[in-house]
Formats: sequence, structure tokens, C-alpha cells
Amino acid sequence: MNRLDPQLVLGAYSIGVFPMADDRDAASVYWVEPKRRAVLPLDGLRLSKSLRKTIAADRFRVTIDTAFADIVMLCAESVEGRPETWINRGIEQAFGTLHAMGFAHSIECWDGDRLVGGLYGLALGRAFFGESMVSRATDASKVALAWLVARMRAGGFTLLDCQFQTSHLASLGAVEIDRADYCVLLDAALSGVVGASAGSSAPGDLFAADRAAGSVNATVSGPLSGKDIVQLLVQTS
Repeated sequence: MNRLDPQLVLGAYSIGVFPMADDRDAASVYWVEPKRRAVLPLDGLRLSKSLRKTIAADRFRVTIDTAFADIVMLCAESVEGRPETWINRGIEQAFGTLHAMGFAHSIECWDGDRLVGGLYGLALGRAFFGESMVSRATDASKVALAWLVARMRAGGFTLLDCQFQTSHLASLGAVEIDRADYCVLLDAALSGVVGASAGSSAPGDLFAADRAAGSVNATVSGPLSGKDIVQLLVQTS
């Protein structure tokens, strides 16, 4: 299998391109730049009453970056209705390295000690590129997305890239835009960050909410509760 260079992956995302594979055992990847791109405006997450209640009640224990490899593997599993995956082992290995480098992150939802859903993606500048989300319990992936959006809002991010539009993402507030419009948003999110000079804007910080809440350990949800997340989501910018 051809090894996927993590630096190449970072460079690709910075210009709006990302890797995919034909299946789990594919020896190589191909590079994708959709003509239409799905993005989720950070002030546009559709938080239904039932989802808000689920989050506020802490139905799931939510963590960040505690089970990155497990989330990637869960996203890559074959399930009914989706027998194949675009996450081959080359992508899995590259993102494992990017996680160790501090670029790739995961949000995990737990039911007791059982991992029941979450998502992972790549943070670069003030953009977060969502790679995949997974749910093995009702609303687990929606809760993970809500936690991600809340952390992004608290951390100064401006762009949540969802790659391809789906009915599921549309129901949560994602919109589809032309490639040219996406590139404008991407350039703004990376401006002054990627290859930045001194005094430029700071990159987004997924852990800003933890520090604001006085968290000692930013790798777990710590003092952040579902009610905190709901408050972050409903407050106006």
C-alpha cells in the first residue's frame, strides 16, 4: 500500500482538496475537489427541541481526543446500507499521524464505557474539515456535531467543511455552495494562519471552551456540561 504523506494531506486541504479511497483495502487514494461543497454555518446549526434536551440532559458522556483511533475505525466499519468505506488504511494511518501532530481531532460519545458515536476531522487555521461521523445509538452523531460546533464557536473558527451534502447534514443546517464561494471561505479561514507572518491572526482553538470553564484536563469534557454546550450554541455572536 502506498503511504500517504501527512504533509501532502495538509497541503491538499489548504487548497480545498481531500483524499478518498475506493474501499477499505484500496492500495491508493484519489484526490477530490467537489464542484459543490457542503458547509455548516457555525450560527446555523439546527438544534431541535429534542436534540437540545438530549444534550442538556447529558444523555452521552462526550470527550475530545480520547479515542481518536477508535472513532476512525468505527467510521470505517461496514454497516447495513453502506457496505463499503472510503477510509482505507492509508488514510487511517495518515490521520493517526496528523492526530499525533495536533491537527486531527475527534469528538466521542459514550454510553457508559461503550463508544456509541462521534466524528473526526482536521483542524487547520480557523477551518475544521469534517471527515466522517458515526452513530451506534440514536442521536450520538448529532450530539457530537453539536459539541464540535460549540467548541468551534468558542474557539474562533469560521469554517466547518462537511465535504458532500446529504439529507442528514441538510437537516442539521448544512448548505451547499459553489466551489468558488467555498474557496473564498477557505482563504479567509486560512488567511494569516497558514504560512503566516508574525502578528497574524491566531488559528482556531478547539479547547478554548475548556480553559474558559477552568478545565484542568482539556482532553476530557471536564466541567463542560451539556447545558454549557447548549448555551454556547444558542447565544448570539
